[in-house]
Amino acid sequence: MQQHWKVGDLASLTGLTVRTLRYYDQIGLFSPSGHSPTGHRMYNEADIQRLQKILSLKDLGLSLEEIKRVLEGQTYSSAEIVAIQIERVRKHLKIQQKLLAELERVAEKMNQQEPLSIDAFLSLLESMKQSQEKYIIDHRLNWESHLDLLGEFLNDK
Repeated sequence: MQQHWKVGDLASLTGLTVRTLRYYDQIGLFSPSGHSPTGHRMYNEADIQRLQKILSLKDLGLSLEEIKRVLEGQTYSSAEIVAIQIERVRKHLKIQQKLLAELERVAEKMNQQEPLSIDAFLSLLESMKQSQEKYIIDHRLNWESHLDLLGEFLNDK
């Protein structure tokens, strides 16, 4: 038996906001496979597979319009998308490893009470900036989710 999810359940499962899922439906990027008798959007397993492709392509930096074109033309296979994601994660790990090395270098100099050069601070700041970019995006999505929940709560009143 195939499982189905309502839009709120899918939002919770994926970390996306209900507003984002509705917007994807509005622009024709990601629509539910059906609706419940009460009119709720219902998503199935094939929908979730499509959403995984969308999120993977978005994570690679493609615009929603580009993603739509890719999905319509099947420019990338699922295996290729996963391979691209693997490379992106490896790149992210390298950034984190560089930040760790910079922090350890600075900590060692501080522990030995050695003066730090401006180049050491600039290198550390650059590593921190690269590392924080993903955190900022995730933080923004978290706030959107909270706002969606608040909006749903107010609409139910």
